[in-house]
Amino acid sequence: MKDESKAALPWLAMATLGVVFGDIGTSPLYTVSACLSALSLSATPAHLFAILSLILWALILIVAVKYAWFVMRADEHGEGGIMVLTALAARAKPEGSRGRWLIFALGLLGASLFYGDGAVTPAISVLSALQGMEVASTRLTPFVVPLSVGIIVGLFWIQRRGTGTISRLFGPAMLAWFLLLLTSGLVWVVQSPSVLNALNPWLGLHMLMHHGVGGFTILGAVVLAVTGAEALYADMGHFGGRPIRLAWYFVVLPALAFNYLGQGALLILHPAAIKNPFFEMFPHWATIPMVVVSGIATVIASQSIITGAYSATRQASMLGYLPRLTIRHTSAAERGQIYLPGLNWILMISVILIILAFKSSNALSFAYGTAVTGTMLFTTILIFFVARENWRWPTWKAGLFCSFFALLDGVFFGANISKFVDGGWVPVSIGIVVFTLMSTWRRGRKLLSQALAPSTLSIPDFLGMMAVSPINRVAGTAVFLTVRVGGIPHTLLHNLKHNKVLHERVIILTIQFESTPRVPRAERTTIRDYGEGIYGLTARYGFMEQPDIPEVLGAAELPFHWNPADTTYFVSRQHILPAAGGSLSLWRQRLFAVMLKASATAIDFFRLPANQVMELGDIVELPQQIHQPPSDS
Repeated sequence: MKDESKAALPWLAMATLGVVFGDIGTSPLYTVSACLSALSLSATPAHLFAILSLILWALILIVAVKYAWFVMRADEHGEGGIMVLTALAARAKPEGSRGRWLIFALGLLGASLFYGDGAVTPAISVLSALQGMEVASTRLTPFVVPLSVGIIVGLFWIQRRGTGTISRLFGPAMLAWFLLLLTSGLVWVVQSPSVLNALNPWLGLHMLMHHGVGGFTILGAVVLAVTGAEALYADMGHFGGRPIRLAWYFVVLPALAFNYLGQGALLILHPAAIKNPFFEMFPHWATIPMVVVSGIATVIASQSIITGAYSATRQASMLGYLPRLTIRHTSAAERGQIYLPGLNWILMISVILIILAFKSSNALSFAYGTAVTGTMLFTTILIFFVARENWRWPTWKAGLFCSFFALLDGVFFGANISKFVDGGWVPVSIGIVVFTLMSTWRRGRKLLSQALAPSTLSIPDFLGMMAVSPINRVAGTAVFLTVRVGGIPHTLLHNLKHNKVLHERVIILTIQFESTPRVPRAERTTIRDYGEGIYGLTARYGFMEQPDIPEVLGAAELPFHWNPADTTYFVSRQHILPAAGGSLSLWRQRLFAVMLKASATAIDFFRLPANQVMELGDIVELPQQIHQPPSDS
C-alpha cells in the first residue's frame, strides 16, 4: 500500500477517498444548516457570504496548511496518528522525566477525545443523511431515528465478518460522491456567481467582530466543515503522504469548496431552503435517491471511524495504556484488518444512545465539534515539541507557527465547549472515562510490577542454586513469559516448587513494545545463552504490530533445534487484592483489578496453542507508592 510510484499514485489516491476522506466528505450534509441555526440567522447574502468565508478558510488553514502540509511531516517510518506524534514528541525527553510524562498525558487526552469522535461521527452522519427524507415528505420524519438505529446496528454487526471485500468499493464510491458534490455545487454557483465573494476572508472576520459572543458561537458550527482532518495524518501508514495530499488538493478540496458555495448560491436564490440546503440543491424527484447515496457515503465515513478506533485501541494496548485485548484478524491477506469484539459492541451501544438522545444532526453539532477540536488542539501542542526537538526548528519559529494554530484550535474548541450543556458534555464525558481507564491501567501496571520485583530472583543466583541443589530435568522445551529482562519469572519458580522439575531447555521470553510503529525483522530478537540449558530471548515489537510467539520462536536463531510440538508455554495471571491507604485510591485499585481480570488471555493475545499452555496465578497487594518516576517507554 505504501508504493508511491507514479503508476500506483492515482490508484492509491482514489483508495484514500474511501478511507481517509469519508468523514470530511460528508460534512456538507449538515455544516451550513448548523451554522445558520447556531444564531438563528436568516439566509441573507451578507450572512451567507460570511459563513461560507469562515468555512472555506477553515478548510484552507486547518486541513490544507496545518495537516496536509505541516502535521503530516511528523511521521515515523511512514506511520502517523496521535500516538505516533506522542512517541515522537517524547523521544527527546529523558526516560522518567516529568516532561516526558506530561507529553504522554497530552497524547492520552487527545486519544481519549478521539473515542468521543468515534461515538458521535456515525450518529451525526447517518442522521444527517436520513433527514433528507423530510425534504421529500414531512410524513417520513418519524422514520428517521428508527432507520438510523437500524443502519448502525447493521454496520456494527458486519464488523465481525470483516469488511475487506466491500471496502475495495469504498474508493470508487467516494470518488462518485465527490464528483456529485462538485457538479451539484457548480450548477448553483453558475446561477448565482456573486457567492464567490465568500472567498474574501475579511467577510468572515467582520461577522465574528460584529456579532461578538454570537460570532464565537458560530465557530462551533463552522468547525464541522473540518471534521475528519485528523484522518489525513492518522491514515498515513496505509497509503503514504503523497496519495493523501494528491486526493485532497485535486479532488476533495475543490468538491467541498464548490458544494458549500453551491449551497450558499441556492439560499441566495431560494431562502426558504434554509432547513436542509444540501438536499434542496437537487430536483424534488432526486431527493430519495440522494438520501440513499448520502446514506452509503455516511456508512463509509462511519466505517472509517470504526476502523480507526480499532487501530488506536490496539496501539494504546501495545504501548501499555490499555489491557491486552482480544483481537481477531478478519483477513488472511491484510494484517491491518482487525476486529475487536468488546470495543465494537461498546461503540454500537454508545452510538445508538446518542441517536436516541439527540434525534437530529443539528442537535449533535456541538457534541461533534468538541471532540474534533479537542483532538486538534492537543495535536498542535504536541507538534510544537516535534518541530523543536526532532526537526531542530528554533524555539521562536516553532512557537510562532504553532501558536497561530493553537490560537485557531483554541478558539474553535472554546466555541464548542461553551455549549457544554447542549451536547459538548458527550465527547468530554467519553474522553474522561477513557483517560481514567488508560491512566489507571498504566499506573496499576507500574505498581504491580513493583510489587512483584522484590521476589524476583536473578538468573546468576538461580544458576548458583542449581549448582548446589541439582534439579530434575525433563525432556522438551519450556517457554516462560516475563516482563523483566535478566530475572527468573515467578511462573518458573512456581512450577519448580509444585512439580519439582525443570525442562531440559528453558526459554525466558520477554516481549517488549517500543514507542515506534514497527520494528525491522532483523532487529526483532536478541538471544542470550545463560548456560545449563537456560536461554534469554527478547522479542521487540512496534505498537502497530501483533505479537505471535510461535512465529517469533520459529524465526529466531536459537542455539538448538526447536520443536513446536514439544514445547510448553507457562504464563501467569495476577489477581489484585485491593487495600486502603495505597498510592492508588481504593476505587481505582478495584477498577484496575476488573481491567486485569477482563484482559485477553495470553493464549489469544500471543497466539499460543491452547493445548500447550499452563497458567499459574498470583494474588498481589499493590504497594503504597511508585518509587521510580513515571516511565513511558
